Amino acid sequence: MIKLVYCVRRRADVPAPEFHRYWLEEHGPLVRGFAEDMRAVRYVQSHTTLPEINEGFRTGRGLAEPYDGITEVWWESADALAAGGATEAGREAARRLQEDEASFIDFSRSRVFLTEEHEIFDLRT
Repeated sequence: MIKLVYCVRRRADVPAPEFHRYWLEEHGPLVRGFAEDMRAVRYVQSHTTLPEINEGFRTGRGLAEPYDGITEVWWESADALAAGGATEAGREAARRLQEDEASFIDFSRSRVFLTEEHEIFDLRT
């Protein structure tokens, strides 16, 4: 599987509680509505939490400030990802999602990249 990882930071003019509410309650359903057009098979949002503990990690290791969260989107293969972007509906989905993201995400401080997972262990199985 191919996974898109999107490390997001909110726009400075969007308060953190509103950022997380909008991302979950408004943007999430929008992504779900475009899943078939994009050929995506899974979508997860991970919202940053426990700021006091995060600050300890950051200062103890000399790290940069944490992201406000991470989005992960999965496709069955690189071909499926390409197929999702090859249709007019897939391109329109990408355009609409980027337009919506611009209302709450600071693109210049966020990062996005494609990955392939290599599971080392899963003790739940």
